[in-house]
Amino acid sequence: MAGRHDQNFIMRWLRDLLCGFLIGAGAILPGVSGGVLAVVFDIYRPFMEVLTHLRTAVPKYWKWFPPIALGWCAGFLGFAKGIAAAMNISNTVTVWLFIGLIVGTVPSLFREAGKEGRCAASWLSLLACAAAVFAGLFYVSRVVHVEVTPNFWWYNFCGVLWGAGIVIPGMTSSSVMMALGLYQPMLEGLAHLDLLVLSACLPGLVLSVALLARLVSWFFRRYYSVAFHGILGFVIASTLVIIPTEYTGAGEMALSALCCVGGFLLAFFLARLDKRIQGT
Repeated sequence: MAGRHDQNFIMRWLRDLLCGFLIGAGAILPGVSGGVLAVVFDIYRPFMEVLTHLRTAVPKYWKWFPPIALGWCAGFLGFAKGIAAAMNISNTVTVWLFIGLIVGTVPSLFREAGKEGRCAASWLSLLACAAAVFAGLFYVSRVVHVEVTPNFWWYNFCGVLWGAGIVIPGMTSSSVMMALGLYQPMLEGLAHLDLLVLSACLPGLVLSVALLARLVSWFFRRYYSVAFHGILGFVIASTLVIIPTEYTGAGEMALSALCCVGGFLLAFFLARLDKRIQGT
């Protein structure tokens, strides 16, 4: 019995480490929301509970957060270097990997959204959020061409965007940064651990999370089905808007398909691992 408990603890720890890594990577990857990945890996609600009810939540979830935090830092900072190289090789293939990952979790998200029932307002929330997010991201990424000069305050603004992306699933902060011309200098600063970039991002991120956490948590408590269907709309829209439309050739298309399947299988594996851990 003790041996099985230890094995489950190790599996859970490794699972949370991997999930934290992917959420951190999702925060830095253009078009992908770290908050959405937190939802699909069933980390979002415990995280929000810790932010809003620190005294009662920490004793419940303290074992979760060391591997998640470690994985997030590794994914966020490590992927800043990795994505800089990956974008030079093929940004298309990298994005398809995350599309497969998200698509693989949509069925479980749909079941979770209907856990407390579905009503007309739930479906309206899904459609309205999907339409609004798709239109907003499409406008920012494909229509607007505004660039700003990076400085301390703009990097602080980037931290605010990242904080919003953590608390509000579907908020793809990297896409907004790309539209403003901030993404590349921010990425290079993180890759080289630039003190100016790190010191500017952190206050904005912390402030954004602190201001939004209670509001979002309150909405979930009062209107769970409506809120979760809205998140499902965010997931669908933010995934559709990042689907690559240009390819260098058949080889890149084949590799993209392979990575998409790989992401789907990874999501399937994580879902099965969760069931195994929770069922023992």
